[in-house]
Order: sequence, then C-alpha cells, then structure tokens
Amino acid sequence: MKWFLILWAGPVLLLTSWYGLSYYDMSFGFFMLTRHTHDLVFQIYGNVLGIPPETIPPLVARAIAFDSLIVLAIVAFRKRRQIAAWWRKRQLSRFDEVSLASDESLSRAP
Repeated sequence: MKWFLILWAGPVLLLTSWYGLSYYDMSFGFFMLTRHTHDLVFQIYGNVLGIPPETIPPLVARAIAFDSLIVLAIVAFRKRRQIAAWWRKRQLSRFDEVSLASDESLSRAP
C-alpha cells in the first residue's frame, strides 16, 4: 500500500510543482521551468489533442482530482476495518459522555 501511494503521489507532486514553478516563471536557471517552456508544452499538447492550450490545465486538474478520489477510495476500502473500529469507538465515547452528563444532571436534581 505504501508503494501504491508513493507511485501515485510522486507523479502528481512532480507535475504540480513543475506547473506552479513554470507558470510563475520561477526557473532557477533551468530551461524547463521557464514560462516560455510552459507555454510551448501546452501549445504542443493542444495541437496534438486538437484543443485550445488554455483548456488543458483544468482538464488535468479534474483528472488529478478524480484519480485522487479513486486512490482514497481504494485506501479506505483496504482500511475499512480500522475505520469501522475507530467509528464504533468514537460513537461509544460520545454515548458515554452523554450518559455521564445525564447521570450528573439527575444526581443534582433536588
């Protein structure tokens, strides 16, 4: 499971950091991080896909969000027993707090 998350988060982190740095032209001397390269990459992808280059970043963001939901669903499914035990424990502690508070209020009655 650890490698699954690493292999998912690595490319997402790499892509978002490249996009953010190149969008704001924080090149640090690297050609790949310049705004010119940023515009060129999206122009090439736009030509290959036959769509305007401005529409590609929102499509990628939606794809990353959808993939993240799938990954989180897989993780939740794998950890469902632990999540269920945590939920039961949480509900029991709430019930104990409510019953304790009602017992105290009954004992204070004149």
